[in-house]
Amino acid sequence: MALRGRFSLLATIMAEYLTLAFVLVLSIVGHNSTVIYAAVIVLILKIISQVSGQPLILEWMGSHGLNLGIIILTAAVLVPIADGTVTIQTIIDSFKSPIGIVALTAGLLAAMAGGVGVPLMQTNPNVIPALIVGTMAGVFFFKGIAVGPLIAAGFTYFVMAIIEHFK
Repeated sequence: MALRGRFSLLATIMAEYLTLAFVLVLSIVGHNSTVIYAAVIVLILKIISQVSGQPLILEWMGSHGLNLGIIILTAAVLVPIADGTVTIQTIIDSFKSPIGIVALTAGLLAAMAGGVGVPLMQTNPNVIPALIVGTMAGVFFFKGIAVGPLIAAGFTYFVMAIIEHFK
């Protein structure tokens, strides 16, 4: 019985590595450096956690990585303000054009979607695999960027709320 349990554990661990390796290979084939870096980082953290017997680094990335990524992304978006490319006047002028109004609306909707997406992923972890597969498909087949799971979770929340409303 103990031997069967060990093989089951080994099969689970190998499946985790194989899945990450599969994502890495698809990223390389799809020439998506963002996902390549992410897969390599997670594989390295997985190996360190496995070898050291301390999953703290991988757990930290799982619980704090999203916030860290959002902070870095937001900082990058604010750089044009810091370097003077975007000024108060260009901000004001952006609201006077159709594309600026659409961008404002899209930003608002994306922020709302992300805001409800995080709690959805926390309370319904069964949606995470579908979000990952959908995001990876968008990255590989449509040359998208892997910021999709958070927004996709938010859109999922909105669609489910509409469905629940009409039940």
